[in-house]
Amino acid sequence: MEINQPAAHLDQMMRQTRAHHVQLSLMADSKANMILTVASLLIPLSIQYLNDPKFKAAAMIMISFCVLTVVLAAYAAMPKLRMENKRKLPKEPKGPMLNPLFFGSFVQMGYAQYEQQMEALMNDHNKAYQAQVREVYVLGQYLYRKKYRFVRLAYLAFICGAVASSVVYLLQAYS
Repeated sequence: MEINQPAAHLDQMMRQTRAHHVQLSLMADSKANMILTVASLLIPLSIQYLNDPKFKAAAMIMISFCVLTVVLAAYAAMPKLRMENKRKLPKEPKGPMLNPLFFGSFVQMGYAQYEQQMEALMNDHNKAYQAQVREVYVLGQYLYRKKYRFVRLAYLAFICGAVASSVVYLLQAYS
């Protein structure tokens, strides 16, 4: 990546884009928390209907889908960190995806290595912009693949469970 002339408008654009990604991440966490709470509350409320033959099938369906919803929503909100054995890490992490601005990259380094990487980054505006662009890209990919995907699946599981249990109840009630 080669930036011909660094400028304040580029800095502002990068700040704004990163802030937008953080806001999207907070929104995904909030949505996951909401659906997790609702599904968690419906489980004990549905359990009381398991003894009634008229409601048993509908309650079992609702509980099953609520458990699935809780699992998906919790996974969406759960931090995804790679737990690697420090003995297996190279002494000096390098590569195209190394980004000293992202904690997932720099936690693998000692402070001296991190300081060296940051010094190189701060003294070369092309590298600095490249690291910021990479960070925005990785954050966007993470939001798409890890957060919003599972939040969406959690909502779909909840809706399917609500519809399926309602249909089963109505079929049993009117047959």
